[in-house]
Amino acid sequence: MAQVEVQNGGAEKLAAVTFTAVKPQLMVEAPKAVDAVQFYKSAFGAVEVGRTLHPKRKAEQELPHILSAQLELAGSTILVSDVAENSAPVKTEGTGCVLCLETEDVEAAIAMAVSAGGVAEGEITEGDGACCGGRVGKVKDPYGYVWLICSPAKKCADVDA
Repeated sequence: MAQVEVQNGGAEKLAAVTFTAVKPQLMVEAPKAVDAVQFYKSAFGAVEVGRTLHPKRKAEQELPHILSAQLELAGSTILVSDVAENSAPVKTEGTGCVLCLETEDVEAAIAMAVSAGGVAEGEITEGDGACCGGRVGKVKDPYGYVWLICSPAKKCADVDA
């Protein structure tokens, strides 16, 4: 068991915890999750692998309200969820979130995202001003998330632990 220092200065033995995945959850204004899922499919080639419908969805509604959808994108999983009007606000201590996608053809990827409804931000940068010396462009999606479209990174400097 791992020994962990607790706030009151004592030590406590806890079982070791192993995480198996990190799944970023993108929260969009209700009921736009359906549109967001379609955007990520069109803009980035995401594949929907699961969907949970809102339990209080009325049968007569034309479009289902997604509670959460699971998408596979570039070997990772992301969740896209509606933020319902009556749900508690999502609070964060961070200052924002930027998602990075790696590709050999930065220009074509940005063009594809823009044609699906995203907005290119700024110019493509490369060298010292880009991630590990690669080429990088930015796209803001219709739901407010910024995506960095990056070429494969060159060898980054090693970090001393």
